[in-house]
Amino acid sequence: MFKKVLIANRGEIATRVIRACKELDIPTVAIYSEDDATSLYVKKADESYMVGPGPIQGYLNIHRIVDLATRIGVDAIHPGYGFLSENPKFAELCEEKGITFIGPASTTITDMGDKVNARRMMKAAGVPILPGTEDSVKDAGEAVAFAEEMGYPVMIKASGGGGGRGLRVARNRGELVDSFMTAKKESAAAFGLSEVFLEKYLERPHHIEFQILADNHGNIVHLGERDCSIQRRHQKLIEITPSLMLDEGLRARMGADAIKAAAAANYTNAGTVEFLVDNKMNYYFLEMNTRIQVEHAITEETTGIDLVKKQIEIAAGAPLGIRQEDVRINGYAMECRICAEDPKNNFFPSFGKVTAYYSPGGIGVRIDGAIYKDFIVPSHYDSLVVKLIVRGSTWEETVARTHRCLDEFVIRGVKTTILFLKKIMKDPDFKAGGFDTGYIDRKPELMDYDEYGEPTDVVAAISAAIAAHHGF
Repeated sequence: MFKKVLIANRGEIATRVIRACKELDIPTVAIYSEDDATSLYVKKADESYMVGPGPIQGYLNIHRIVDLATRIGVDAIHPGYGFLSENPKFAELCEEKGITFIGPASTTITDMGDKVNARRMMKAAGVPILPGTEDSVKDAGEAVAFAEEMGYPVMIKASGGGGGRGLRVARNRGELVDSFMTAKKESAAAFGLSEVFLEKYLERPHHIEFQILADNHGNIVHLGERDCSIQRRHQKLIEITPSLMLDEGLRARMGADAIKAAAAANYTNAGTVEFLVDNKMNYYFLEMNTRIQVEHAITEETTGIDLVKKQIEIAAGAPLGIRQEDVRINGYAMECRICAEDPKNNFFPSFGKVTAYYSPGGIGVRIDGAIYKDFIVPSHYDSLVVKLIVRGSTWEETVARTHRCLDEFVIRGVKTTILFLKKIMKDPDFKAGGFDTGYIDRKPELMDYDEYGEPTDVVAAISAAIAAHHGF
């Protein structure tokens, strides 16, 4: 096992990795910016080092991070998600310096990071892909020619993209011409690569991803699927496992193709194979994420498998120790991403001091967070501050328990998505499983909530304030 692991990340995922390392008795190293000096993960790590300059650059400086790791005796780096987690140059530099990158090989990250190349690989492996261009599209004229042959609507996608950036939907020639250069500019700004390609756009699909684990001994399993269809601007808000729309036959076929995709990519460690599923239950490869996912916790709750510990063990050379027939899905689990945003103001980020904090508890409840009372939510990072993960024996119990938890949750001083998420839990269509990627756009009534909360929320806030005052 490793002597010391550096976490090249921040916030809740850094805390999550530190917890896994502690259970494996591995010392941990945190890096932080000046803005993150009082963060929870910094306090929990065995060693902490400030990196800079500024709030962002230190987390992206691959040479400074690897030099630090070499100097202090680190033999493995966990990249978390975001930042450098899918940067092949970072993984390659770790490999050159004899430091284990806790993730797939740099060549695999390169292959899967290029969405055009990934499509080619999946097509060759027999994994279904959406109709689209074979190569990157050079100009708007070429894009129009493809779209008029294929038929609208089409989707412009960044070749090196992800997370909804560099992505545009065009329903006619005018929209395509207008959006083409915008998508290229977004892609260049976000990923340093302006290349884009086109795919046929599916109306109201489900976004289904399969969790993969693969070791260095040729063993690959999937741990079931997560439904990530509830999104805003292609950003996930709620994730659910197992999906309500998949029957056992479709689940088995998609799982087999997810394993086939991982094998084609020579994949090792934890990753996800993502699909779009249309209303006729046809499914198509979307992309492969070569890292741990934000929503990995719901899979842990239904399978009992610690994905981060598995990542570390696989990277250390251990065999997977799990056969596909060993994987059992128990009950349902749901993750709500609680973000410091104002849903009523177009989800505009909200920053400042957390003046009151009270988290829910009870059976089947897990909180993966990075904030506490008096924590300053900084303005430079992603707005995700807490993940509420809830498990139940049935879908109905899971929804009811999640609603109860959101009702108990108190975060004051910054606006959050708590009340918006609570409104979703009461929506009949959501409770009946009637949602897809267009759900939020079709439901303007979800914004019809009292932004000051319900009476029970006020009582909880007062209780939290009294407890904080008395030091309980």
